[in-house]
Parts: sequence; C-alpha cells; structure tokens
Amino acid sequence: VQLQASGGGLVQPGGSLRLSCVASGTIFRINDMGWFRQAPGKQRELVAAIAKNGSAVYVDSVKGRFTISRDDAEKAVYLQMNSLEPNDTALFYCNADVVYVQGIGTARKTFWSRGTQVTVSS
Repeated sequence: VQLQASGGGLVQPGGSLRLSCVASGTIFRINDMGWFRQAPGKQRELVAAIAKNGSAVYVDSVKGRFTISRDDAEKAVYLQMNSLEPNDTALFYCNADVVYVQGIGTARKTFWSRGTQVTVSS
C-alpha cells in the first residue's frame, strides 16, 4: 500500500491550493484519512481528518479556510485550502488507516505519504 500526495506549491497570501492524496495497493477498506503538516522547527500537527462516514475535524487555525473531502471509489482524500496565510507554510502529509489484503486474510496499518511542500509568500 502506498499513499501519493500532490498539489503543493508556491502561492501568495490569500491564494488557494488543493492537495490530493491517492492510495494504491491491495486495499480492502480505508477508514479515517487525514492531512498533517510540519513547519520548520515545529512538530507535525493534525490539520484535518475525515472519517469513513464523512464527518470531519479541523485544527482551529484552519477552520473556515480549509475543507477536507474524500472519494472512496478513487481511494483519495483532498484538502482544499483557501485564504492561505504565511503561517500555513509547511510540508504537508496525508495518512490513512487502511485494511489491506495480506496473504489469505487482511491486516490493518496507518500509512503515510511523502510530504508535499506548501509555501505561502509574497
């Protein structure tokens, strides 16, 4: 199982970006999915998470600006980021709680993507 994150880039303050993360492999089911970020010199923090039933949670600093969504048919999770601020600059990662095929049964593990850089600067 692999997670591939994309969509990062350089954007001016007030701009928007949409991050995408697609899972691949012998996946039986994907439970919770989420986006994390890590700014230089800071710990990795949860930005947003979405459950299989669609319920979502956000860190206070992004509420009203970011929207997380998922497409289970595509095995994907998205993060729409609007009104970006310089403090949003960070390396963004997605993760997923995945039940996958292993041998004649299944196993469960949280997988992480490589980071995609988001830089907000004028």
